[in-house]
Amino acid sequence: MIFLLIMSIGLLGPITTAGIKDNPHLTKNFRLDDFYVGCGDEIPEELLNNLCVLSQNLQVIRNHIKKPIRIISGYRSPRCNKRVSGAKKSQHMKAKAADIRVRGMSMRRLKSTIERLIKDQKILQGGVGIYKSHVHYDIRGDKARWRKMYHGDGICSRYQ
Repeated sequence: MIFLLIMSIGLLGPITTAGIKDNPHLTKNFRLDDFYVGCGDEIPEELLNNLCVLSQNLQVIRNHIKKPIRIISGYRSPRCNKRVSGAKKSQHMKAKAADIRVRGMSMRRLKSTIERLIKDQKILQGGVGIYKSHVHYDIRGDKARWRKMYHGDGICSRYQ
C-alpha cells in the first residue's frame, strides 16, 4: 500500500519511456503490452505514471484472487475510444482503466471482490462497472458504480 500511496501522489517522480525496452514488467504479473489490447495505440509518456498506479492496483487484485487477470481493454487513444463508442471522458484515455476478466470467476464475484478490496483500502477508490463479458476497474479517485447488460435490441443500464 505504501507504494500505491507514493505512486498516486507522485513522490517517485515521473516515469518516462527512457530506458523502456521491448515489453517490460510494470509489476510482477503485468507487462506494458498487456495494456495495448484493442487498438494497440502507444501510451503517451505523460500517462505512464497513471499506468503504473493502475497496474499496481491490478496486481493487488491478482494476488488476492490468486488467478491470472486478462485485460481485454486497457489504454485507448481518443480515436480508438470513439471507434469503440467509449464514454466521452473515459478513464481508458488517461491510462487509468482496464476492462478485465478472470477465467472461472463470474463477473459478479469479480466486481464484489474489487469492491471489498476498495472498502478494505487495499486498492484505490474508483469506477467499478459490471458488463456481461467483463468488469471495468479504474483509479479515478471518486466512487462510481454501474451495471450494463446487453439484451438483444437494447441496453439496460442502472447507475448506483
